[in-house]
Amino acid sequence: MAYVRKDAGTLTATEKRRFVRALLEVKRRGEYDEFVRMHLAYYSSDGERGLRTAHMAPSFLPWHRRFLLDLETALRRVDSAVTLPYWDWTRDRTATVAPWTEDLLGGNGRRSDQQVMTGPFAYGQGNWTIAVGVTDGGFLTRDLGRRRDPIELPTTSDLERALKDPVYDVAPWDSTVTRGFRNRLEGWSTGRGSASWRNHNRVHRWVGGAMLGAASVNDPAFWLHHAFVDLQWYRWQRRHGGARYLPAKPPGRGDEQHRRIVARHEKLPPWDVTPDELEDIGRIYRYA
Repeated sequence: MAYVRKDAGTLTATEKRRFVRALLEVKRRGEYDEFVRMHLAYYSSDGERGLRTAHMAPSFLPWHRRFLLDLETALRRVDSAVTLPYWDWTRDRTATVAPWTEDLLGGNGRRSDQQVMTGPFAYGQGNWTIAVGVTDGGFLTRDLGRRRDPIELPTTSDLERALKDPVYDVAPWDSTVTRGFRNRLEGWSTGRGSASWRNHNRVHRWVGGAMLGAASVNDPAFWLHHAFVDLQWYRWQRRHGGARYLPAKPPGRGDEQHRRIVARHEKLPPWDVTPDELEDIGRIYRYA
């Protein structure tokens, strides 16, 4: 029977407590840092040679869907009642509402060094030391809204521009495409400064701190953000019935994306699963 992923803003006190406890236990066991390492390992961009799977590629959505499922499985080994909540950043748009509450993710970082001082993931609590990252800092950091150069979270209209595109992705299947649902949602765009960050990417920028780089998994907000991104893929599929993951076949020899992206029926590293197999998750979970 499919379990339910709920809006973080609707969680009961008990549900929040159980989710936090399970996440802290996964961290204590050393499993959590392996998720950080995996995201670091697969954080490759257009400018790099070789296969791209997690970002700037069609497989951005199925890769993160499987990534979330792996973390959720780890949480449910601790407490079978726990599922990943999602953060609706089109509605909960300030640093004073869910998920930035004392009993869930905690709040913003302090001005001096962006260190998160409140909530269960604050360094001072002793349960959330950053062990794997791109800097030497051992504490979780955030800069919600970006104090020095403020930006806003994506709006419902921003999200709608992605959802209404009936095509999953288009050639050349990277961060430069201006059509296709995948990149409109992932959020690579033209322009300079904050105008170049859309939807998914813009949220990472808004949270700031640890969420800015390849080690963004160090902030538990990563999972709530990506659960909402995953929900958009689910909504897009329902809106455009019959629309499928693209490309259906891998680019041929001579194409600059040959062996650089994953086609629908190709294995999606590091797992033995294809995007095709991840398109329908209805038997595993659903969204409230």
